[in-house]
Amino acid sequence: MVVLKGIPSVLSPELLYALAKMGHGDELVLADANFPASSICACGPKEIRADGLGISQLLEAILKLLPLDTYVDRPAAVMDLVDSDKQRCLAVPVWDTYAQLLSRAGSQSSLEKMERFNFYERAKKAYAVVATGETALYGNLILKKGVIPAEMLQ
Repeated sequence: MVVLKGIPSVLSPELLYALAKMGHGDELVLADANFPASSICACGPKEIRADGLGISQLLEAILKLLPLDTYVDRPAAVMDLVDSDKQRCLAVPVWDTYAQLLSRAGSQSSLEKMERFNFYERAKKAYAVVATGETALYGNLILKKGVIPAEMLQ
């Protein structure tokens, strides 16, 4: 646990360091408990463990520190339902939670929905993958880091 003023305690030192090192356009994957985080990270991204934490809890904390990219149409992406889940109209309420948190953080974009294997390929190019304890189906989320205006850095 981080014990600093103003830093959400759910953000580990390792995750804080990754957020600080990321540059404009770098991506962070918040992976649910079923996501093949270790396999994906064997291809390059840093693996950060956040077992026992849900993605919504982490997302709320991360968005207090991480600017989202305003130079792209949609700076946040989720893994879309596979065809069989679309056919049975599987509901994914966690997406509504993500959309609310992103909106509160100033994002005016909808979530991008990516086909499962395209999501995996994009995750392999991410800066880091945070392996969480999220149990919601289709809970995975990719965030693209933006910039902080110069006037805010002073």
